Amino acid sequence: MKKRITFVGLDTHKNSIEAALADDGRNTEVRLYGTIGGDLASLDKMIRKLQTTGVELRFVYEAGPCGYEIYRHLRAHGFHCDVVAPSMVPKRSGDRIKTDRRDARNLARLYRAGELTAIYVPREDDEAMRDLVRGRQDAIHAQRKARQQLGGFLLRHGFRYSGKCAWTLAHRRWLAGIKMPHPSQQIILEDYIHSVEECTQRVHRLTEQILQLMPDWRMHPLVTALQALRGVAPVVAATAVAEIGSMDRFESPRQLMSYLGLVPSENSSGQSIRRGAITKTGNGHARRALIEAAQAYSYPARISRVILKRQEAVPEPIRQIAWKAQLRLCARFRTLTARGKSRNRVVVAIARELSGFMWAIAKQVPLPQA
Repeated sequence: MKKRITFVGLDTHKNSIEAALADDGRNTEVRLYGTIGGDLASLDKMIRKLQTTGVELRFVYEAGPCGYEIYRHLRAHGFHCDVVAPSMVPKRSGDRIKTDRRDARNLARLYRAGELTAIYVPREDDEAMRDLVRGRQDAIHAQRKARQQLGGFLLRHGFRYSGKCAWTLAHRRWLAGIKMPHPSQQIILEDYIHSVEECTQRVHRLTEQILQLMPDWRMHPLVTALQALRGVAPVVAATAVAEIGSMDRFESPRQLMSYLGLVPSENSSGQSIRRGAITKTGNGHARRALIEAAQAYSYPARISRVILKRQEAVPEPIRQIAWKAQLRLCARFRTLTARGKSRNRVVVAIARELSGFMWAIAKQVPLPQA
C-alpha cells in the first residue's frame, strides 16, 4: 500500500517553531499546525501526534542561525528532511506581508510542489573544522579592527610611522617608544597596543590548532593535494575544503565556480547580451580564500622550495595539474594586466580558473565514504 505523504514546513527560531502541514495532492489546503517550542523534545512531541499508519512525514526548513541540529535529529530518526537557502525560496512580487505562520505555510506548499532545492548539509566533523576556520577568520577581522583603531588614534595626535612596512619588529619598537603628552592618552595607547597583541596571539593560536587537528580530519588527503597549487597554503586549503566540502557533488568546474559566486552576472534578452560583475552568491568564505590564493599568480611561473616541499606528499598526476595551473594562470595574469584590466578584476578571473583546477585535483583524490 502506497503511503500518503504529509509535507511539514518548519519556520524555526531560537525559542519556537511554527509548523504547517500540506497533504499530498495539489487540491488539498495547507493547514497550520501551530507554534511549538524550539527544543527537540517539543519537535518529537509534535511528530508523535502527526504519525499515523500509512502516512509518511517529510520536513523542510530554512537554513539560519539554528544550524543543522533539527536536520540531523530528524535524519537520525528515519525521517526525510531538507534544508533550503532563504534566498532561493520563491516569493510573490506583490506579497508585502510576512509572518511566521505565512512562512511555514509557504514552505509546506512549495515543498509539496517540488519548487524548493535542498542545500548541501556538511557532516558533523566537517562542520566542526569549518567552525574552527571561521573562528580564525573572526580573529583576523578583530585584529584588523584593533590595528585600525590604534592607527586612527595615533594619526589624530600627529604620530606617523616613517618606515616602509607596518607591524614589523621595527614598527613595534616605534610603538613602544611613543610618549603621549597626557597620562590618560598614554593609558589608552597602551590599551590599544595590548588589544592588537591579544588579537595577534589569538590568530596564531587558532592557526596552530587548525594545523594540529588537520591530520585527523577525513578531508586531510584533499587538503594535502590542494597545497600542490601555488598560493594554496595549508590554512587556505583547509578553508576551501571546510567551506566547500566534498567536490564530488559538482558535475563540472562551472558548477563549482557558480557555487563560489565567481561567475559573471547576466541580464540578457533577445539579441542583447549583458554581463556584469560576479554574482557573489554562494559561499563567501571560500570565495575570499580563493581570491587570497589568486594573488600569488602575479609573479612568473616557478616551483619554489616551499611548493616543492608541499608537493612531496602528492602523486605525480596532481603535480602535473598544479604545474599546468601555474603556467596557465601566471600567463593569464600577465595578459589581462597588459590589456589594462584593473587588478581586482584580474585577481577574480584568476580565482575563477583556480577553482576549476582545484576541482580537477579533487577528482584525483579518493575520500572515505560518509
